Amino acid sequence: MKPLVQVAGHACPLGLASVDTDQLIPARFMKRPRSEGYGGFLLHDLRRDEAGAEKPDFPLNQVPWRDAPILVARRNFGSGSSREAAVYALADHGIRVVVAPTFGDIFASNAVKNGLLPAVIGEAEAEELLAVLTARPDCLMLVDLEACTLSWDNRAVPFRIDPVWREQLLNGWDDIDVTRSFSADITRFKAATGQARPWIWPADA
Repeated sequence: MKPLVQVAGHACPLGLASVDTDQLIPARFMKRPRSEGYGGFLLHDLRRDEAGAEKPDFPLNQVPWRDAPILVARRNFGSGSSREAAVYALADHGIRVVVAPTFGDIFASNAVKNGLLPAVIGEAEAEELLAVLTARPDCLMLVDLEACTLSWDNRAVPFRIDPVWREQLLNGWDDIDVTRSFSADITRFKAATGQARPWIWPADA
């Protein structure tokens, strides 16, 4: 994965709560291989009408938000099924950060495994941010994972993320890379255990 340290750009205000994974990518689009890209299906049934045309009043269809790398939503983002394709759709669309007061647990875990930051802020801060972005579409934001802050104008708001997930994103690590980061400790433990309890090791180990 590509390390994520800072993300700067426009932030799209998606003023919806409980956006579930079926809304993020309807199941009928998951028959296609990921190699073809899922970005065009992101929030398909909310973004498009029955004929497939974009709804002009939907935020992600508007300039400058249609290419925004940051998405801001209300609570319970990514609830519903465990489909990882929901994260694929966001990532393939170009979104690297989703900001919300709460996330579905499995969605948040899948997000980190795919290099997408689920940044948790308070509900009051989310409402403030949504109001600012809606009133000022040209507002630019800086997401700083090292400092764990969201910044715009002269305002800075802290966000929360699991420390292990933060380390993974900063380094571009997957779960195997996290285990390898403890290789020296594992080697020391194995050596010490072998000395203290030699009977637990096979004779030819």
